[in-house]
Amino acid sequence: MRNAVIVDVVRSASGRGKVGGALSDVHPIDLLAEVLWALMSRNTIDPVLVDDVIGGTVSQASEQAGNITRSAMLAAGLPETTPATTVTRACGSSQQAVHFAAQGVIAGAYDVVIACGVESMSRVPMGTAPMGKDLVGVGLAQRYPEGWVSQGVSAELVAKKWNINRDDVDAYAYESHRRAAAAAEAGHFDREIVPVAVPAGAHTADETIRAATTLESLGALRASFRSEAAERRFPGLGWMITPGNSSPLTDAAAATLIMSEEKAAELGLTPRARFVDFAVAGDDPLYMLTAPIPATRKILDRTGLAIGDIDVYEVNEAFASVPLAWARELDADLGRLNPAGGAIALGHAIGASGVRLLATMVGELERTGGRYGLQTMCEHGGMANALLVERI
Repeated sequence: MRNAVIVDVVRSASGRGKVGGALSDVHPIDLLAEVLWALMSRNTIDPVLVDDVIGGTVSQASEQAGNITRSAMLAAGLPETTPATTVTRACGSSQQAVHFAAQGVIAGAYDVVIACGVESMSRVPMGTAPMGKDLVGVGLAQRYPEGWVSQGVSAELVAKKWNINRDDVDAYAYESHRRAAAAAEAGHFDREIVPVAVPAGAHTADETIRAATTLESLGALRASFRSEAAERRFPGLGWMITPGNSSPLTDAAAATLIMSEEKAAELGLTPRARFVDFAVAGDDPLYMLTAPIPATRKILDRTGLAIGDIDVYEVNEAFASVPLAWARELDADLGRLNPAGGAIALGHAIGASGVRLLATMVGELERTGGRYGLQTMCEHGGMANALLVERI
């Protein structure tokens, strides 16, 4: 079996996913194209060697429709002979692209492949995908007669199940911003962030980090998902999920260059990390956000590693209750959890977040000299991806 290695991984800085955000004037094709161009420009390989480009995008509608990955790689100047495809697994879409890319290398289907992702939540808001009115059908309604809930309500249910309170989620959100601001100030993101042209010049700093965040300001925010219907269905919930302890709407793109270890040596390239294992998992769709727990357990069971053997955990911060529940269930060290901040501070451009986590995790392993890094993401419908890498 061949080893699949990460030669490089880059991302745009985050932009607030609303009109007036730093990247809101950039078409999502061009946003991904700039990141792809930067990835290829700083790695000396002939673009014709790229066997495939696999991209993740969640809202595949409007400006993100029509196989946006193919459009973006052409806009970036890659050869017309290079194929591309766009995949979706909700918030884990670009992490799934990474899985497919690396697994293709391991299987011998690829020698060189790019995995990437993009989401412009300012230009293509969530819910704009061309869907029919009935998203349930007969069989699903029979299996779940009480219906599903929003992700925010699921985050509340997770908090209750794991005895997480308002102070816990606000303290976690505060720490995410503190860590991200400190990492940015220290230059820890300099290698992973590539500039994106905007009308004002070049966007190079994460717009979603709020360095001035305080526990007092977080505590003053009202719960976002409380409603009479939800209170009737779920009496006794704490109603603690607010905009402050949730990930913000975000615009961003990210990309990684993956190849076989043999091909990297042939091309004279120095890999940064190798892939060790992958997992996907499903869980209760009502709780929706808990599948990172069984996905992580699959990784640990297959590799024989303990949670304490892993140096960095990147668990996507869709809501603060998600990584907190994951850490409590697995008895994980909070000091190793999203050490440079997470999506609450760095943003959650849903189609790009999987590769963004990978960029931050690999950089953190290199900075600290750690060996193993694990990343996992909760996904709509009660799913999760997880992967394990080893620093080279």
